[in-house]
Amino acid sequence: MPDFSFSLRALAGSLLLALPAAAQSYQPAPAVTTALEQVEPAAIKAHIQFLADDRLQGRQPGMPGYQLAVDYVTQQLKSFGVKPAGDKGSFVQRVRLRRAVVQAGNTLSLQTSGQGNTPLTAGQDYVFYPNPAAPSVQVEAPLAFAGYGITAPALQYDDYAGLDVKGKLVVVLRGAPRSFPSTVAAASQDLLLIMQNAAEHGAVGVVVATTNPKAKVSNLQRGAYSVLDAQSQVAASRTFLPGGALQLVASVSADVLQNLLRTAATDTSQVLAALRQSRPAPVALPVRMQARFATTYRDFDSYNVVGQIRGSDKRLRREYVVHSAHLDHLGVAAPVQGDSIYNGAHDNASGVASVLEIARTYSRLKQKPKRSILLVLQTGEELGLLGSAYFASHPTVPKASIVADVNTDMPTIIAPLLSVVPLGAQHSSLAGPVAQAAGALGLTVEADPEPEQNRFIRSDQYSFVMQGIPALHIKYGNRTADGRNNLSELVQKWRAVTYHKPQDDINGLFDFEAGKKYVQLNFLIGYLVANDAQRPTWNANDFFGQRFGPK
Repeated sequence: MPDFSFSLRALAGSLLLALPAAAQSYQPAPAVTTALEQVEPAAIKAHIQFLADDRLQGRQPGMPGYQLAVDYVTQQLKSFGVKPAGDKGSFVQRVRLRRAVVQAGNTLSLQTSGQGNTPLTAGQDYVFYPNPAAPSVQVEAPLAFAGYGITAPALQYDDYAGLDVKGKLVVVLRGAPRSFPSTVAAASQDLLLIMQNAAEHGAVGVVVATTNPKAKVSNLQRGAYSVLDAQSQVAASRTFLPGGALQLVASVSADVLQNLLRTAATDTSQVLAALRQSRPAPVALPVRMQARFATTYRDFDSYNVVGQIRGSDKRLRREYVVHSAHLDHLGVAAPVQGDSIYNGAHDNASGVASVLEIARTYSRLKQKPKRSILLVLQTGEELGLLGSAYFASHPTVPKASIVADVNTDMPTIIAPLLSVVPLGAQHSSLAGPVAQAAGALGLTVEADPEPEQNRFIRSDQYSFVMQGIPALHIKYGNRTADGRNNLSELVQKWRAVTYHKPQDDINGLFDFEAGKKYVQLNFLIGYLVANDAQRPTWNANDFFGQRFGPK
């Protein structure tokens, strides 16, 4: 990978050197230090134990177990003196969710000049993503191939260069040029960004193709989820673009892709060879697609929990720093080793516990920070970051008053925390308070040991980024006490047997002292931002700042 000046690896190597000496040697005030020292690992464990108990049945949104979790965190926030900041003076924000499912009997065919119609087989050659805004969809339009579907002027890359897609269905691959920094690459292959870019170029739909001949098309039998606004219109979705600019989103197999490219005298190998060298390979295809499908819906309510700690400065208290974590998990599903309750102890009862203890730490400060603090526990993360997407786009405070989000999602407290990866911080001035807080706690800042996991776009902080709000998510670094610095290897083994399985319960592997360190670090980052005279800003010419920040 080329050495970009704003890459995470470069940041990790130079972050402390780039900051003034005063920033490197930051030490919290005595009252803050005392509050930090009072964080109790036992309290973190107690929160996780309750939230991951079988009684909560995996905290699935819309189910009684999730409501038990809402009631618990609400009561905890009240006990810390946190004030309600939800709807109508309550601690909750209603989030109306829609589950959409494509019905059997849908059809898709391809028409090539001089060859007639070729029908495709549902579930084998293609699958439609549900349309949560139109119960019946019928589309006929020409096709065009647009590589990865990316337009990134700052990186001199555009898959749409010279390609007219107005009124067409765009065929794309999920991926990004190797030259892209890891977080930019992750965001660039996010389906939502791909759909937005296609719509901005005038397309009427997106067809996502795989290049793996052994891979099956996406399995959407359980449906896809969206959030509705107060007018019952789609407000957020990971698989549909609100506003109706795109009529259709579908997935097709590697065989279908190969046949489409051959109609334009090219093939998958030629296209991939160009894309691997960061050379766009747009192709106009002499093919029309005919599609017809129907979608049915089931709507239900879930809730975000929102609390507030009022700031001490008469002017800055009108601005907010968010500490967030998702409250939901997967509910009851297919059994693994005889257990069907997906308790979600690490994912994300541990993150919720962290936010609750951050709230308790603020409660111990007689002098509150200058800005106000929002504690937001979100629903629907496992359904596609939906609770955070709704809160970030429809917050219970003025959107412009939210200056930053410090998110906690599965901090993975299974070993001592010696170094951290601040996912997203390198894109804004948040890198400064991260370095200050980490330095004060004896932690080093590192590059992401597993950039291929695309974690930056897979957690709730990304919902805030997409609303132009600087945000970050602290993950573990690779540093270990024995000097081998291979923590990611342990995490990978742990994930293989625990992540998104019923085995993620309170009886698993935990290091609650590491949990304490996460609480201290995330608290201190938020506290520094809340006291800074300047609100966080995007870095000059940053990809995310340019894409989502103020225009």
